[in-house]
Amino acid sequence: MSRPIPGPQKLTPEILVRAYAAGVFPMSEGRNDPGIFWVDPQLRGIIPLEHLHLSKSMRKILRKDLFQVTANTCFERVIHECAVPRPEQNTQGNRVHETWINDEIIRACIEMNHLGLAHSVEVWQDEELVGGLYGIHLKGAFMGESMFSRTANASKVALAHLVARLRIGGFQLLDTQFITEHLCTMGGIEISGQDYQERLIQALEIDAQFPASPPEDVLGSEFVRMFSQSSNQIS
Repeated sequence: MSRPIPGPQKLTPEILVRAYAAGVFPMSEGRNDPGIFWVDPQLRGIIPLEHLHLSKSMRKILRKDLFQVTANTCFERVIHECAVPRPEQNTQGNRVHETWINDEIIRACIEMNHLGLAHSVEVWQDEELVGGLYGIHLKGAFMGESMFSRTANASKVALAHLVARLRIGGFQLLDTQFITEHLCTMGGIEISGQDYQERLIQALEIDAQFPASPPEDVLGSEFVRMFSQSSNQIS
C-alpha cells in the first residue's frame, strides 16, 4: 500500500513543501519515536469537494448549530489533540491506537501554520474544544493530516466546515492520504497514485486562499448548496 522512504530527522518548511508537492508525506512509527519516514501510497484517499456526502442526521446537526466552529484559532491545541493515542475496541478488548505524529512533525506543522501553509478547524461545545482537524495548504490542494473527536459527530462537523471553506476558497483537491470507513461515509473515495499525481499537478496551478472566517452569509450559502447536493444522494 505504501512505500516508506527514510527521511531527514529535522523537517523544514522548504522540505515539507517540496515533499507534499511531489505527493509524499512524513510519518513516524509512534508518538515517542523520533524517526521520520516519507510515505508514497500506491492508492490515495480523496474527498471530491463537490461530492461531500452529508447524511440527513448530519444535515440536521449542522442546521441546529449544536457546535461552534472556528478555524486557525488554536492550531497547536488541535495538532496536540490529534497526536494523543486513542483507545480502540477490538475482539480482544480495548487496545491503544498508536499515532504517527511525533514531536518533530508537530514542531514542523506549527511552523507551517505560522507561515500560512497549515490550517486547523476547531469544533467547540460549551466553550470546550471537542473536535477538530488540521492539514497542509499548497496552492489549490489541501492535504488533510489528522482529526480528533471527543464527542459524537464533532470530527464530521469539522470536516463539513473544512469542505465549505475549501469550496469558498477555490480549492480543487482535498487529499485524505488514506481512506477509512469514516471518510467513505462522507464521500471519500480511493484513487490510484497516478490519478492522484495528475489531480495534484492541476491543483498546484491554482492560487486558492483558505478563508478561516468567511462572512456568515457566504458560509451559509455554501452550506445550502452542500445540503442540496447531499439530499440528491442516497442518505
